[in-house]
Amino acid sequence: MNTYSAPQRKGFTLLEILLVIAAIGILAAIVLVAINPNRQLAQARNAQRRSDVLAISNAVYQKIIDEANAGTSNTLTAITTTVAEIYKSGTTTGTTGCTGTPIDLAAVASDAGADIVPLYLAQVPQDPSEGATAVCSGYTIVKDANNRITVAAPNAELSATISVTR
Repeated sequence: MNTYSAPQRKGFTLLEILLVIAAIGILAAIVLVAINPNRQLAQARNAQRRSDVLAISNAVYQKIIDEANAGTSNTLTAITTTVAEIYKSGTTTGTTGCTGTPIDLAAVASDAGADIVPLYLAQVPQDPSEGATAVCSGYTIVKDANNRITVAAPNAELSATISVTR
């Protein structure tokens, strides 16, 4: 007697495919939560801010030292005791959106040579959160009663405090 059997089909059922897709989706969600790309990006922006604040501070400090050797103090005099935002390089007008009365590091008169920008600092760095068309850099500078200069990044993320005082 001949028996007829249905041919065996090879492949995956719809249910198996859906289970695999669901498992991949759950694993992807776990990986995204573990990596937390927004936090990683904020940390990268803060690292850039730390680098920028240190570069500005070093440039200002070097200029003050050079002026002291030449017997002047124009840079130290130009920095006020109230918090002032720093102009971007090449920008000399407009203070909308800037903190305090902005200071232009490319226009501090000196008997000891060139201004901070471009001799000591090629250009004033831009805070990563500031727009490309922003007039000010997003970094602030202030002098205390003892003539100590503080350069800070007030837009720091993740509750970080980024500043250098000399």
